[in-house]
Amino acid sequence: MPPPSAPTRAPGIWDVIVVGAGPAGATAARAAAENGCETLLLERAAIPRYKTCGGGLIGASLAALPPGLPLNIYDTAHQFTFSLNGRKERTLDCSSPTVAMVYRSELDAALAEVAAAAGAQVRDSTMLTTLEQEGATVAVKTNRGETFRARAVVGADGSASRVSRYVGVQCAQVDLALEVEVPVDERTADHWRGRALMEWGPLPGSFGWVFPKGDVCTAGVVAARGNPAALRAYKEAFLKRQALLGARPLHDTGHLTRCRRPDSPLARGRVLVAGDAAALVDHWSREGISYALRSGDLAGHAAARLVTATEEETSAVADHYGRQIDGILGTEMRASSSLMNLFARNPALVHTALTRLPPAWRHLDNYLAGHTSVAGIMSSPFTRAAAALPWVTSRLQQAGEYRTT
Repeated sequence: MPPPSAPTRAPGIWDVIVVGAGPAGATAARAAAENGCETLLLERAAIPRYKTCGGGLIGASLAALPPGLPLNIYDTAHQFTFSLNGRKERTLDCSSPTVAMVYRSELDAALAEVAAAAGAQVRDSTMLTTLEQEGATVAVKTNRGETFRARAVVGADGSASRVSRYVGVQCAQVDLALEVEVPVDERTADHWRGRALMEWGPLPGSFGWVFPKGDVCTAGVVAARGNPAALRAYKEAFLKRQALLGARPLHDTGHLTRCRRPDSPLARGRVLVAGDAAALVDHWSREGISYALRSGDLAGHAAARLVTATEEETSAVADHYGRQIDGILGTEMRASSSLMNLFARNPALVHTALTRLPPAWRHLDNYLAGHTSVAGIMSSPFTRAAAALPWVTSRLQQAGEYRTT
């Protein structure tokens, strides 16, 4: 579909309203504004605001950022350490520096500033309460008693999204992540500098991580929702193993991550969803920033098309957006779901493959650097061969690295 010509806004009606000023929302607002749309970006919290997030930018995220974005990078991983619930630890060198460590408060604020520079009006401390389609516009009501109207709305208001509920997003996987940001002394900072850790945990599909950020380490654990007591116990054991339990955390929080069902809707009339609100998250790594940035860009352009669309054309614009998401991010999510299924069944096998079979690490290293995708990893000749589990198990047993019990 061609981009729309610059629309003329009727009095009292915005072209595009974006709800949520995270990576998806700020990117959508910027894209809509750059397409000539009168754009309003609403954020419930005061900017900058804290957001529970590891804050590691993989290659796909870095590639999707606006050129020249001013951003503080506190460390970059040159190495990754992998362990299996505290055992069989091994550190591997990255082929090039990868996974830039940032604070989400700073990233999101920088992206909102870029959206404002593109022409979007940013209103923080303004929470959506209800939305309703009224003919060719959508009415958005806020906690301030205001009602705004727009020709298109993009919901990017996180995993607890009100817009997501309105659209009817359905999830195939819901996980709970517990995270702390811990101040560290100079010796501990030196220990972690340039090195990230991933530990495969004791709960199905679980893992823990440590991301260094100078005098602070961001650390956490994640597993399927439903057993918070066991996850809290894993978090305590994990932090103790990493010598991060003693200091008082700057933040100690939790949040849910959601992965959409492949058939879940992405639009309802003139309302679109993107990022966490659309449940666009990697099933295995639970990485969501790259999904947010890419889906936000697509949503912003789709919203700009909705501005000039007739009521008869609205469905076609929404369908086109859905096909774009499915063709790019849906393909990624299907591949990550397959990887997650393999990992949940046998994390020891995945750990041993990554740490003892060089092609496996090279594929993950290339993914982290942005040179390939999860779909590319899962369709590679090596991965297809490794899917023949008797073969790879035999190889690992011969190497004395893997046991079935």
